[in-house]
Amino acid sequence: MEPQIIATTPFDGQRPGTSGLRKKVKVFQQPHYLENFVQAIFDTQPELNGGVLAVGGDGRFYNREAIQVILRMAAANGVRKTLVGRGGIFSTPAVSCVIRKYKTQGGIVLSASHNPGGPDEDFGIKFNSANGGPAPESVTNAIFERTCTLDRYLTLDTPVLDLDHDGSFMLGAMEVVVMDPVSDYAALMESLFDFNAIHQMFNSGLFRMRFDAMHAVTGPYAVAILEKRLGAPPGTVMNAIPLEDFGGGHPDPNLAHAQELVALTEGSDGLDFGAASDGDGDRNMILGKNFFVTPSDSLAVLAANAHLTPGYKTGIRGIARSMPTSQAADRVAEQMGVECFETPTGWKFFGNLLDAGRITLCGEESFGTGSDHVREKDGLWAVLFWLNLLAMRQQSVADIVSDHWRRFGRNYYTRHDYEGVDLAGAEGLMDHLRILLPELPGRQLGDQTVSYADDFAYTDPIDGSVSSKQGIRIGFESGARIVFRLSGTGTEGATLRVYLEFYEPDPTRHHRDTQEAMAPLILIARELGQIETRTGRSEPDVVT
Repeated sequence: MEPQIIATTPFDGQRPGTSGLRKKVKVFQQPHYLENFVQAIFDTQPELNGGVLAVGGDGRFYNREAIQVILRMAAANGVRKTLVGRGGIFSTPAVSCVIRKYKTQGGIVLSASHNPGGPDEDFGIKFNSANGGPAPESVTNAIFERTCTLDRYLTLDTPVLDLDHDGSFMLGAMEVVVMDPVSDYAALMESLFDFNAIHQMFNSGLFRMRFDAMHAVTGPYAVAILEKRLGAPPGTVMNAIPLEDFGGGHPDPNLAHAQELVALTEGSDGLDFGAASDGDGDRNMILGKNFFVTPSDSLAVLAANAHLTPGYKTGIRGIARSMPTSQAADRVAEQMGVECFETPTGWKFFGNLLDAGRITLCGEESFGTGSDHVREKDGLWAVLFWLNLLAMRQQSVADIVSDHWRRFGRNYYTRHDYEGVDLAGAEGLMDHLRILLPELPGRQLGDQTVSYADDFAYTDPIDGSVSSKQGIRIGFESGARIVFRLSGTGTEGATLRVYLEFYEPDPTRHHRDTQEAMAPLILIARELGQIETRTGRSEPDVVT
């Protein structure tokens, strides 16, 4: 079966963002558009020729068609074997698990993560390296540069491939292995957590929970692990069947988009525990009865209690957090005597630290938490970690977090998102702040005095690479911070994210309403950034 050589021309705008290339479905459906980007991967990653490639996605609209394209192109470009999730399904952390377990030369992940799905919504593609993590900037830059000069791609002319049944078949000279997308990942989870203790907690009949899969990829994983292996009652997993449009919902596990789950945890008869994951299974939200755990606090609590789980019983080597994430984890690292790193947003920045053995746990405020078990953030892993803690400590979620605050102090934290704002206006806001930076230190803003102001830059301690313009940081003498950043995960306009935090050591002041407690900082941020004037928005679209 001879490869076909198809003539093509470059498309503008195929530079990958923090999590790959994301565009509207209709953009990807243009003739040659997907093929150009995939060919750029094969042209810049020579180890795939004769190598093994993992392929799968979150099941959103266009997932099946895209995998057919990728497999034909992989065979035409000399890939020896591909490992594909049955039905084209793999959660993002499961792809990382498979890459690492079978020592593949990389993987292609199809997802736009927490973005909506459907014919008029979003799609995405990214390349994961042989360590299982998102490709570093050196690789994504090379892929982008190749898209700018591409004039042909290689493919095979074949009928539609059957990906709905486990087994293997030949596609030209390439073996295609269709595999259960859950089994390897589930086995890894069982090696990390005390499944017997969690099973006993469910068997007691005293513990009630729900996991909202949001009609996204984690449904099959959660049913297999929570209900079938751990004995949670049938129906514990809500919205368990993956749908191409996520049931018309927004598969983002936060207070705004998982309201059904949130309501189940509220009131005197609220559930003991609630959790949710996103479109591709790499994010998580943790809820207790009448209690929301911020992702920043979740990372800190898991780090402080890691020794209670089998996979981390000997302790942790270090912690890393993205720059906008609160400094709660820093306080845990300091008390435990381990390293703590502040990195740019984007999971790929944790990869070098994990591979070098400098850290064990890592997390982002955008509902992502993970460890050295894979090289992606992992939503269900975080949920199982919390279930293990609940089983071992025999306390409520609220009591565990309150105890943590009493020990380490509380970092009050909130994020305000202004979504889909005019790109020019958002960039103008950031440029305005950059101009102000040199004059801010020492200045009084409200009741706060600025101690430092910068545009965050990061020098990777492992390979020395430098990433600049990663977000505006304004720190105050009190320890409070305001961070402004434009998100790279959307497909239209810009999302302005404003992060605010301050430290409260006094336990008698740990249970104030977050937005009320943050009101003075919120006012400073709005006035300093001229948010309403420059974006036309008087209020954020999402508050977390």
